[in-house]
Amino acid sequence: MAKNFRSLSDVELVSMLSGDKADASEAFRVLYDRYSSIVHAYCVRVTGDEDKADDIFQDTFIKFYQKVQPDMENTNIPGFLMKIARNLCLNAKRDKKNTVEIDEVDYYVSIGTNYEQKELLDLITRSLDLLEDDYREAFVLREYSGLSYEEIAEVTGISLGNAKSRVFRAKQKIKSILNPYLKDISMK
Repeated sequence: MAKNFRSLSDVELVSMLSGDKADASEAFRVLYDRYSSIVHAYCVRVTGDEDKADDIFQDTFIKFYQKVQPDMENTNIPGFLMKIARNLCLNAKRDKKNTVEIDEVDYYVSIGTNYEQKELLDLITRSLDLLEDDYREAFVLREYSGLSYEEIAEVTGISLGNAKSRVFRAKQKIKSILNPYLKDISMK
């Protein structure tokens, strides 16, 4: 009888990674399918470079496979993946030694999006670029990756209060940056 891997919990899937090769391969594929979109979106948002994000994204899952242990029962798998991605993104930024600018936002805009929505998305993306790295990271983890405040604290190595504060301050700064533009757009 074939196993329904998709119905298994993360803990069950992780425990299978060190077993039978066919089961391990399928378990890894299911974990990849579950979390690849949030990890990739995070990498793109943080690096601002699609090619660099793709490299980091692939490295994240390679490192995950190398580091994951079958006895990691209490490990938050999405948090563990995001922590790996975060460290790789920070290393890439450190290696680059200058600010990343996002020139192209077409990746995030669907084909049917109208001009005002494109303009607003462009403004939001540019406002993210203006945030301090700590605030941008917390905001991206919360709003784009869907992590809880507890997971943000775990991934970034800060307290729960600091995680909440960084997300709140990031939102406040984005609002203050966007406010004049939003007024202009609404008057059109």
